[in-house]
Amino acid sequence: MGAAPRQGMAFSGGVGYRMRWAPALVREIVALHRGGRVEIRWATTWVDDIGQVERLLKLPGFPTAFTTLGADPSVKAPERKAAAAIEIVEVERRPLIWTDDDAIPTHGPLIERLSIQLPTLFIRPDARRGLQPEDCAAISEFLG
Repeated sequence: MGAAPRQGMAFSGGVGYRMRWAPALVREIVALHRGGRVEIRWATTWVDDIGQVERLLKLPGFPTAFTTLGADPSVKAPERKAAAAIEIVEVERRPLIWTDDDAIPTHGPLIERLSIQLPTLFIRPDARRGLQPEDCAAISEFLG
């Protein structure tokens, strides 16, 4: 049985956001990273304040896919997230695992473009629940 969910506050643009996480899930993400099976990169509206999230969840410092979203990060983030995914698949020529609660389209040209050449996995967690154990199981299965 895992530990009870934890919660804390992180701040962006002078606004506080309550965050909640399961320590076991965080440990699993860190284990994937430290095991060398994946490279985790932040591509998030939190990118300019990501240090707070990492400290709160006790995560190592993962690299960011982009920086400086500015005063209204939700406007610029979707385009930057898509560009980061394209960079991984088309320039770096690496398989992609993309987890995002709002930026991954369910179909269309971006999905086709990212999926045509290399293996890809898209995980769209519910924004209220976040990444779940079954999502990590899907990632492990994808990795083989």
